[in-house]
Amino acid sequence: MTLTLENKQGLIAGDGILPIRMAQYAKENGFEVVCISLAKDNVRELKKYCSKIYSCHPGEVNKIEKILKDEEIKQLTFLGKVHKKVLLQLHKFDKRAIDLVKEATRLNDDQVMLLIVDELAKIGVEVLDQTIFIKNLMIPAGVLGKHKPTKEQMDDVNYGFWLAKEMGKLDVGQSVVIKDKMIMAVEAIEGTDVCIKRGAKLAKKGAVVVKVAKPKQDKRFDIPAIGMRTLRTMSHKQAALIAVEANETIIVDQEKVIEYANNHNIVIMAV
Repeated sequence: MTLTLENKQGLIAGDGILPIRMAQYAKENGFEVVCISLAKDNVRELKKYCSKIYSCHPGEVNKIEKILKDEEIKQLTFLGKVHKKVLLQLHKFDKRAIDLVKEATRLNDDQVMLLIVDELAKIGVEVLDQTIFIKNLMIPAGVLGKHKPTKEQMDDVNYGFWLAKEMGKLDVGQSVVIKDKMIMAVEAIEGTDVCIKRGAKLAKKGAVVVKVAKPKQDKRFDIPAIGMRTLRTMSHKQAALIAVEANETIIVDQEKVIEYANNHNIVIMAV
């Protein structure tokens, strides 16, 4: 079944550059984008590409629903980081959001997002595949920069890929940090960059980072992504290599990321 895109698109934007890129590409292709911003760092840039921007807390479910109804949004995309620690700030949630949280048997990423998707479906809003407007940011297999992995590093990459996939089955996290076939860190609620800091500190120097999609990745949310922030974290902690899953991972600002990896002796690759 072919998806027909509405001219007016909704964007629920978290932290980072990805929501900006989506809004930019959508506008360049003739779509109007109405944004509900859940973060503050990227609002100035989003204003360049969105016809309207509303600021909301993730727990203001009734407010978000009213905006979507008033704007007659039928399709929307979730993009950008919303830290899971917001689930620890229930005092900012409206009653409906609290009731939704109570419905969840577990507060892992998939369960929370599927609850949200179901609520949106009730008001006639379809959540789209996150990559529809940014497919050009998906990475094919291969080494992306000038630095090549050693055999020992590839052993760690292969081990890390398997381990991260096993973690994904449990919906724990998407990233692992390995050194000499030893697990230094496993991503949980803290996110990829903090996981790298923990693992690379233990590794001292030369840590290998692997980030993958979940085995049954729902492309409406949580597509794995890396960007300059991740590479800077690696450089600061002297991590040596990052491997992402080919054709399943978004790299934001690819040219800058590859140039940075080249200049800081970091291997960057997709497997």
